[in-house]
Amino acid sequence: MFDNAKLAAELTKIVKDPFDAQHLLIDSMRFVKDENWIQFEVKSSQEVERKDTTVKKGTPPAKEKKVFYFEYNLDTEQLVELSDFKKPKRNPRWASVAPDGQTIVFAKNFNLFWMDKFNYENALQKEDDSTIVENKLTTNGIEYFEYGSSDNETNVDKEKNKNKRKPARILWSADSKHFVMSRPDMRAVKELWVINSIASPRPTLETYKYHMPGEKESPIEYVLLFDMATKTSKELDVKQFKDQAVSLWSAPVLEKTRDDDYRPAIWLGTNNKFYFARTSRDLKRIDVCAVDINTGKVSPLIEERMNTYVEMRKLGLVNGGSELIEWSERDGWGHFYLYDGNGKLKNQITSGAYHCEDIVGIDEKKRVLYFTANGREPKEDPYYTHIYRINFDGTGARLLNAGEFEHSATMDDDEQFFVDNFSRVNTAPKSVLFNSEGKKVLDLETTDLSSLMAAGYKFPQVFKVKADDGITDLYGVMYKPFDFDSTKKYPVIEYVYPGPQTEAVNKAFGKGMDRIDRLAQIGFVVVTVGNRGGNPSRSKWYHNYGYGNLRNYGLADKKAAVEQLADRYSFIDINRVGIHGHSGGGFMSTAAMFNYPDFFKVAVSSSGNHDNSIYNRWWSEKHHGVKESVGEKGDTTFTYNIEKNNDLAKNLKGHLLLTTGDIDNNVHPANTIRVVNALIKANKRFDLVVLPGQRHGYGDMSEYFFYMLADYYSKWLLGDFSQPVDIEQMNREIELGSGGNKL
Repeated sequence: MFDNAKLAAELTKIVKDPFDAQHLLIDSMRFVKDENWIQFEVKSSQEVERKDTTVKKGTPPAKEKKVFYFEYNLDTEQLVELSDFKKPKRNPRWASVAPDGQTIVFAKNFNLFWMDKFNYENALQKEDDSTIVENKLTTNGIEYFEYGSSDNETNVDKEKNKNKRKPARILWSADSKHFVMSRPDMRAVKELWVINSIASPRPTLETYKYHMPGEKESPIEYVLLFDMATKTSKELDVKQFKDQAVSLWSAPVLEKTRDDDYRPAIWLGTNNKFYFARTSRDLKRIDVCAVDINTGKVSPLIEERMNTYVEMRKLGLVNGGSELIEWSERDGWGHFYLYDGNGKLKNQITSGAYHCEDIVGIDEKKRVLYFTANGREPKEDPYYTHIYRINFDGTGARLLNAGEFEHSATMDDDEQFFVDNFSRVNTAPKSVLFNSEGKKVLDLETTDLSSLMAAGYKFPQVFKVKADDGITDLYGVMYKPFDFDSTKKYPVIEYVYPGPQTEAVNKAFGKGMDRIDRLAQIGFVVVTVGNRGGNPSRSKWYHNYGYGNLRNYGLADKKAAVEQLADRYSFIDINRVGIHGHSGGGFMSTAAMFNYPDFFKVAVSSSGNHDNSIYNRWWSEKHHGVKESVGEKGDTTFTYNIEKNNDLAKNLKGHLLLTTGDIDNNVHPANTIRVVNALIKANKRFDLVVLPGQRHGYGDMSEYFFYMLADYYSKWLLGDFSQPVDIEQMNREIELGSGGNKL
């Protein structure tokens, strides 16, 4: 983008700190003006007094490093210091700014409010300024049937924050005259609780609504359209299915707005029409609908029906909705279909035994669709994603970024160019600029891994095995110790996540590999591999394999994969097999210990949804299935039954470590406690670690959890019980982090 050495020299003259081409410490770079200019900042070593109006008189002023602000012209190489520049404040989370920037909507005290631009700018400077004028839009909001949205709060925080502004999830029309929102009535939904035992000075209770599978007390969604000229709203008649869910779609975000101070949330459609989808509770029926905002009429356009759950993607609009591009799995594969504006099918655009993912761009003039897909290229790993182009009539399908890699492509708003970032777990990432015909324009960057390799890093190994049926191909990655010796025997640990919304198998370099790589260095072969019923980016059959059997569907494939690898490689010890997973993987790893107790010897199961009857309705009912029954009087009821890990606790033979955060409001700790209860009643020895004050991801205790995990496998798979009471590696990191250089 610029001559680094030349820019470094110019910056040195102004900032008075030395810079060179390899040490050009610029920050917060973004495009401004006509995109021939970039703006950035540089922190100097010079100390200045911090300007802080909240400091009491007589208090010595605090010091901070002076920040210089610059703009740079990429064409003329002109560097301009912005001497009086005030860095704009980011939009607060509570502010929904209209596209024209003149109106800001937010929630407060369960209702909607609005303010104008002048008052908003004052609020950005001082949020609690008493002179700020707020105007009410609604008056009938109440707790759990509110217009805004609150993060989960403890009862203490709820009282403290009750009068603060909060976000309202709304979608604007492009002309800023209207907005639409979903207002869920959660009053009948039953409550759930977690207690933060380490809160100060007293433990705090967090109460929240949580809809469990099969429960009749469901949220009821209302869709409201607001007119900002009259400051009025009307409820839209979107009802079709009992306990339905409504998805209001936003317009695609333009790449040219990536550096804007704010990006307004605009509905998918035109100023006079927007689109949404409604889904039945059993997720077997989806209607794609349009709303005429002048009349409020809701028009169903496209119906999707299946005997298992229906997946969907956001609708693609051609010329504002004169034609529609819909994604559907109706023929067993994810493909795109072209409709006219009234919902009449014109033709199938893509077809074949491969899976289309997302729309990347729509060239309306050339009538070309750009999209991502996987599984289309013969003899490739079917998970590797590519970008393609195809004519609306289904002709001219063409691959644009060849190469057996995991590709991530971003296209410009005019569908002229795209940036392709690609790698595998065993290659260095590269970035290349292509034009929309698939011709390479220039190489942008190749990641330099030389220092990493010099430090001893070794790439993992990809492999392919058969599922337990002996037919279906499964794809995986094997991680070995960097000092691997093929003449030795290594215990094997499977890192698992069953899906069905994803699989725990990395395809690109650097994505989530750190913990798996680290675990291997202790002296294990760590394996990740797919299973039938896992990743949705294959056939609908593959994805739905576990429908109705959510506990056991992937286990036979995990076992079969290790058995095949042990037959293939003499360094794998089939008699020392461990398994680990988090969340759905925690559920799966415990199920593996109970279903195959003679095969899996050790498991660390973290935050598992072991009892899916008390997990959230959306995931559990979707992927396992819920039965909808309509009585003689037309009344609709739902029935949910599922097998649970606790039912098989008596089968445990090996070593099991269960962990959970005690304020996990995603997978409630009760999931783990119920397995604990069953194990105790079955007179089983096991281990339990509760991480205080932690949510589902373990936050600042995730590093501690890693060493608990590593120690557990070291003991029971390697026979190494030498760990001292102090975790010396973590203590060393604390010393280094505090400015020391001890090793």
